[in-house]
Amino acid sequence: MKKKDHRHKVSTVEPGSIAEELGIEPGDFLLAVNDQEIEDIFDYHYLINEEYLTVLIEKPDGEQWELEIEKEFEDDLGMEFENGLMDDYRSCHNKCIFCFIDQMPPGMRETLYFKDDDSRLSFLQGNYVTLTNMSEHDIDRIIRYHLGPINVSFQAMNPKLRCQMLHNRFAGEALKKVDRLYENGIEMNGQIVLCKGVNDGEELRYSIEALGKYMPVLQSVSVVPVGLTKFREGLYPLEPFNKEDAGEVLDMIEHYQKIFYEKYGIHGIHAGDEWYLLAERELPEAERYDGYIQYENGVGMLRSLIDEVEEELALREKDESISHAISIATGYSAAPVLRQLADRVQEKYPNVYTEVYPIVNHFFGERITVAGLLTFQDLKEQLLEKNLGERLLLPSTIVKSDEDLFLDDYRVGDLETALQTPVNIVKSSGRAFVEALLMEDGEVRHSQIGEVNKYE
Repeated sequence: MKKKDHRHKVSTVEPGSIAEELGIEPGDFLLAVNDQEIEDIFDYHYLINEEYLTVLIEKPDGEQWELEIEKEFEDDLGMEFENGLMDDYRSCHNKCIFCFIDQMPPGMRETLYFKDDDSRLSFLQGNYVTLTNMSEHDIDRIIRYHLGPINVSFQAMNPKLRCQMLHNRFAGEALKKVDRLYENGIEMNGQIVLCKGVNDGEELRYSIEALGKYMPVLQSVSVVPVGLTKFREGLYPLEPFNKEDAGEVLDMIEHYQKIFYEKYGIHGIHAGDEWYLLAERELPEAERYDGYIQYENGVGMLRSLIDEVEEELALREKDESISHAISIATGYSAAPVLRQLADRVQEKYPNVYTEVYPIVNHFFGERITVAGLLTFQDLKEQLLEKNLGERLLLPSTIVKSDEDLFLDDYRVGDLETALQTPVNIVKSSGRAFVEALLMEDGEVRHSQIGEVNKYE
């Protein structure tokens, strides 16, 4: 077996950083820190925290430099590497019955089909991992470095059911790794993708009660509904939840929130925003989200946006001098909330007229109602003959943030050309929402309307 190369090529050096001062340049290789080879980003982040370091660098011509560094504890060296993980990415080998990637149409860009199940991405980027791809060596290093939080896709705490849902005979056994993380005080967050007739009902009750035993080291668990596209031929037969189902899920979650809050001082279990929209119930108050710990997983996005808009409007005086028409396009699930917020803005600015257009997702199927999975094609087809006013606003989750790229590989500029209207991608805050409606931000295409994220 070929020995793994633990040389890590430097891609960028931050101006004014320690690395730049020492003469480290892009193209150099990091060989070791304190005489220890760097296996991956876990080792690197842990080892460079120290105040006194010896760093071994190899120049492109093969010359090696041993650099002694004295710095403040936890100060970064200021260099990034060609491979962000400093190791190969670990792909998922499960065949989960709810996997969104298995429901993708053919012909999309290659990166959209990659299934990651890498504990290092859980730590670095908040990705959720099933633990089935995590070795005891990985667990040992997480405990040694005391890394956290680690985000875990639980799905079910019934080991047999978890094996069936992940289509992996080791998936039940993998839950024992949670015990080690818990016993060593490694903070965790959890997720349950709920599938009708599979892990809901009494199975959900069992999972919530089993997970409660790990709190408060387990800081939070989100329950989100499975996303079902029209591309499910040959896959496990799953049905969408209805209004009554959503109400039952919320009743159970809110019941256990009271129990956990009394016992641990946290609500612990959280419902994705979609459940409240589907059940046609009021969103919880901000305090029940425990500091929006599951915000990126679509939990509390809308409550946060509503409250931030109210706070922003409270700072403003009524103004009738601003006059224009503007439009918002979003998924069906969030459209009523954005309509409500646009009306609140108009109470302060009577001559600002906003049209909210809920877009049907023909690309993935009408069961997909979140803005984050809308495509250029659906936006173009459904907005082409509409009155869009002076500007069209879109939530930032609709595009790949660093490229203004839609899921179907068109760009924001293509939509502007097709609609002959400026398009503004709006960040996720109440202030950004209000400023975008008033056209105060002065930007087009970079200025997130809050909405419910996709669930994978």
